[in-house]
Amino acid sequence: MSKPENLPTHPTGAAPTDPAIVDKYAFDETTLHRLWRQYGQALTIGCAAVLLVILARGGWDYMAAQKEQTVRQEYAAASTSEKLKTFADAHAGHVLAGIARLRLADEAYAAGKGAEAVTAYEAALPALKDSLLADRARLGLAMAKVQAGRAADGETALRELAGQADASKGVRTEAAYHLASLAHTAGRTEDVNKYTDQIMQIDAGSPWAQRAQMLRLQAVIAKAPGAAAPSAAPAAAEPAASEPAIKLNLPTAK
Repeated sequence: MSKPENLPTHPTGAAPTDPAIVDKYAFDETTLHRLWRQYGQALTIGCAAVLLVILARGGWDYMAAQKEQTVRQEYAAASTSEKLKTFADAHAGHVLAGIARLRLADEAYAAGKGAEAVTAYEAALPALKDSLLADRARLGLAMAKVQAGRAADGETALRELAGQADASKGVRTEAAYHLASLAHTAGRTEDVNKYTDQIMQIDAGSPWAQRAQMLRLQAVIAKAPGAAAPSAAPAAAEPAASEPAIKLNLPTAK
């Protein structure tokens, strides 16, 4: 086999040192020292800054978690109405403060204090606006308005909830049922049928659908010739103990 000709060789047989032949990306110790002298300080400062940001973020997250735990413990300890009010005042804007005010509103509503319940529901809404309980508070507010003698305002709010497509089925069907109940009490048979049909469209399997069908039947009987006037259905603003106006459960202090 013939040897290749015209290849550059070094007199000693070592690797060629011609700058045109040496790898242009190779770094020797001198180059590294030069780069470190030029950029070492900036690199150190940059790494230190990143480390400080990481440590600060970790410390902030830890403090926030500790604060949240403290708020939850205080909420759990709020076992009376007065303590709930104190907690809500101390943590205004927190979702648990909104829940505390929602519980106070429910208590006022159950006690027949419509105007007080309206105020409490309105106070609860800002803290609950981004939570699943926002519509729950709106339902309570609508019912409290009816109870406080503001029936037109309450029914308007109930119609909005019943027709709100992105609200939960439970809230929508309950709102529509209370509209049907109010219509039955007022002798508005057509409205009873309308709201009953709306409930069936939202959730035909809901317990509120069964109650609405009973209202529809009572309305039909009441319209029959010679029929005795039926007893009024329980008003939505003053529901029977077995049929509370507000069904969704709230976190308690337990």
